[in-house]
Amino acid sequence: MPKSMTGFGRGEAIGHGKKFTVELKSVNHRFAEVVLRMPKQIFSLEEKSRRTILERVTRGRVDGYVSVEQFSERIPTVKVDKALASSYYKAMGELLEGLEIAESVKADHIFHLPGVISVEEPAEDAMEWWPVLQEAIRAAVDGLMDMRESEGRRLKDDLLVRLGKIMKMTSEVESRSPLVVEEYRERLTQRLSDWLAESTLDINRVMAEVVLFSEKSSISEEIVRLYSHLVQASESLGGSEPVGRKLDFILQEMNREINTIASKSSDIQISGYVVEIKSELEKIREQIQNLE
Repeated sequence: MPKSMTGFGRGEAIGHGKKFTVELKSVNHRFAEVVLRMPKQIFSLEEKSRRTILERVTRGRVDGYVSVEQFSERIPTVKVDKALASSYYKAMGELLEGLEIAESVKADHIFHLPGVISVEEPAEDAMEWWPVLQEAIRAAVDGLMDMRESEGRRLKDDLLVRLGKIMKMTSEVESRSPLVVEEYRERLTQRLSDWLAESTLDINRVMAEVVLFSEKSSISEEIVRLYSHLVQASESLGGSEPVGRKLDFILQEMNREINTIASKSSDIQISGYVVEIKSELEKIREQIQNLE
């Protein structure tokens, strides 16, 4: 089933005292590209996060937003540097003695000195959070892909309708093609008869001109190839693999064939069908830009 390249997905997961929220949105892009915005504390998990997304996304630009919420209370650790406090105490005592100050060193003087008492947040390893973050990412990717598949189904239905229209018009062109040669023969015969009203018409010369015109204006090969491309496009839409690039190539070939038909045929009806076919091809081209 073809997938669109546009979509949105959101996922959440809780574990290790944290709540991870992941939002993903994707848009059209020639290749697969993932751009993530996440808190500094989980930067080390960025590459693993990107690879997890690319397991499912093969084309399109995905912008991801990751947020982390502390879900449980974190109790900080209070540390006392006894060796540093002892050094402060000794130095202050020597200073008071050297300056002959009749005071004693009090504990309050030491408590406020830098480094004696420090508060540290609990040490955490971001890798421990990876299973939880991965769960949130996969939930977001599931939602993203569901939307892309839903949009892909609508695009497929629209493309099949348009391909069916082109197939029908191609059939009309094919039916019209032999009549063009016959009409040319009749016009040529009539003109020559008018010009040579007093003379004998050389039917062999007329037929030679008709054969030459037929060879120059023959579009049978282009029609056969156009039919083939239409069948390939329809079959591609029925597969499970990404089809965007393949359809883009097939569309270029279809345009090539229809342009050749336009250049070979001067018939008004065929020219009208060519204009309609080219209009449908342009609409298809716009649609397949959205396909993965």
